[in-house]
Amino acid sequence: MRLELGKPIVCTDGAVGELADVVVDPVAKRVTHIVVQPHDHLGPTRLVPADLATGDGQGISLECTRADVDGFPTVSESAYLRTGELPRDDPDWDVGVEDVLAMPYYTTPVVGVYPSLEEPYLMTYHRVPKGEAEIRRSSAVVSADDQHLGTVEALLVDGEEITHFVLERGHLWGRRDVTIPVGAVAKVESDTVTLRISKDDVGDLPTVRVHRWSL
Repeated sequence: MRLELGKPIVCTDGAVGELADVVVDPVAKRVTHIVVQPHDHLGPTRLVPADLATGDGQGISLECTRADVDGFPTVSESAYLRTGELPRDDPDWDVGVEDVLAMPYYTTPVVGVYPSLEEPYLMTYHRVPKGEAEIRRSSAVVSADDQHLGTVEALLVDGEEITHFVLERGHLWGRRDVTIPVGAVAKVESDTVTLRISKDDVGDLPTVRVHRWSL
């Protein structure tokens, strides 16, 4: 099964949204949950067990109803934090992907505009089950020699076991997908996949040109 980030998701009674992220067990290299984002962000993102999902690269089907999806936990949280602070610890949840929404600034006539380190800023983040990690489409893929190679495009899974990470490389007119076997992955953390092979080794892996149209 191909879990391609951003693809539409359909329940037994109709469309429910799109695949925003995946949550994985970083030790077992297994997908545990998918994160479902309603279309046009009209509603909260939900954490859905991965064993309900099937996919073919064109989309993802869930073996449940839209009402069932509405009953699963929400993942988005927000908090005002100061520099160096972390969201409050929770015995059941870890912090997954995160974004800073607003950072206060101060200005001086000499040095210009700088972020204020004293004022709190707003951070949004996802809650994921304790000990697990979250991967989204902008998550970085980093080689063993510390080179940024691109971002995660999709995951290939057999049941719930990850067999490959699909890396998107290149620029708008020359994008290619590189299929990386899970054995070449050293560790998975929220928003980052680190490989045990070098940038040159990744360059030797098979690639497939990506054809996508956008408005």
